[in-house]
Amino acid sequence: MNVTEYIKKLQSDEEYSFSTKELIDYSGKNELSVKRELSRLTKKKDIVNLRKGFYLIIPPRYSVSGKLPVQLYSNKLFKFLEREYYLGFYTAAKIHGASHQQVNRDYIMIETPKLIDIKKNVYDIRFLTTTNLINKNILIKNSDAGNYKVSSLALTIVDLIHYQTKLGGINRMLAVIEELLEEIDESDIGNLLTWYPNISTLQRLGFIMDETGGKESCAKQIFNHLKSNKFYPILLSPNTNRKPGAVNNKWKVDINLKLDSDL
Repeated sequence: MNVTEYIKKLQSDEEYSFSTKELIDYSGKNELSVKRELSRLTKKKDIVNLRKGFYLIIPPRYSVSGKLPVQLYSNKLFKFLEREYYLGFYTAAKIHGASHQQVNRDYIMIETPKLIDIKKNVYDIRFLTTTNLINKNILIKNSDAGNYKVSSLALTIVDLIHYQTKLGGINRMLAVIEELLEEIDESDIGNLLTWYPNISTLQRLGFIMDETGGKESCAKQIFNHLKSNKFYPILLSPNTNRKPGAVNNKWKVDINLKLDSDL
């Protein structure tokens, strides 16, 4: 089986990605001849070399943009990389239907160590890291090419808040958070509270929920959880050059930034 035939077979099975090793194993050809064929198909823009040894197939319906949705290849990419992951942040927000502030970049959470971000032609993928990727509040959803992992509404929101300094600040994401909060439910929050370790992020979330009119029952869940732990004054927007001052709200959040949403 030659390279083109194998790619057609993958497409007929609704698969849109493959590794060089996989191709060599299935085609029975030597590495040099396979790489020559891959180079030819890349020049024709039938495939894209996303990462060394890993390719995307661009079917006709995506030929104009040249960009394959990340849901169609993320599971296979991370099996190839032998890493745990989930689609998160603005990418997860878009999947959950938050239409505000859509960005062309895809955001993926991975467990440390860090991966080099991908920026190639129309592909812009940023990897953020956590030291302990726990398999909770992670949903398995279906795409045309199989399953993929995405953070739940609750995990998406706390990830945005926790990584705010790396993602443009709280006001850039506030409208997205408000959209997600409209759909959140108590079971999602309850599941999050069984394991989520970042108390200060939960304080910021509770404060934002009160300020933006989030679901009162969910805010109460978070506050009750905080009361069962020790929590201390924090800044709404983290700032290494300043410590929190006096606070006058139950969340103990020093409002060092005026919340400004354009929803």
